[in-house]
Amino acid sequence: MPNWIRKSLVVFVSILTFGLITPSPSSFYNSGNGDEKKPADERQLPVSTELSLEPVAVLDERSEREKVVGKLMEEAEVQSYTKFGSKIKPVIEDEFKLAILPNIEKAINDVTSSFPDEDLSQLTITEMPSPGTSERIFHILKDDQDVIRFHVRRDRPPQEGYWFNFHYHTFQDNFQNHYALGNIYWDKNMPPRWMS
Repeated sequence: MPNWIRKSLVVFVSILTFGLITPSPSSFYNSGNGDEKKPADERQLPVSTELSLEPVAVLDERSEREKVVGKLMEEAEVQSYTKFGSKIKPVIEDEFKLAILPNIEKAINDVTSSFPDEDLSQLTITEMPSPGTSERIFHILKDDQDVIRFHVRRDRPPQEGYWFNFHYHTFQDNFQNHYALGNIYWDKNMPPRWMS
């Protein structure tokens, strides 16, 4: 039966039964003379009998510098939250992540950009921030020598309340200059001691 007649019958039956009964799609392809094509899902595809079981190498596209800086940033975040303690952290955590952490990453990249890649693996972070009112959050060291010092100072401008001033110092100028990372407002009341 010609294809156009078959399609017309399907449409006619569908209209006649208000769409409740429709012929199956295979009725388009089943014919007595065998010269019709099979649907795509019934065609035989060539199958290769040889399977390759060789491992596929997954390439990490991050450079060595990005890996080291990423690891340093994870540790920097942990040390910062340790410094803030349970009283300060909940209040400033979101703003710290948004405004200060990206600047810390930029500072690490800027200061270490002159280091050869093989020296980057020697960078470490101090493990314990300073408690009380001390400024030190963490330092980054190379061969037990400070490279960058990240600090937070409590500022109280007149009539403005308390601010946390995040900054860093580098070995490049013998730790003399303050390089700003940003400020976070605390409150009119004095903040608790670090790590409390």
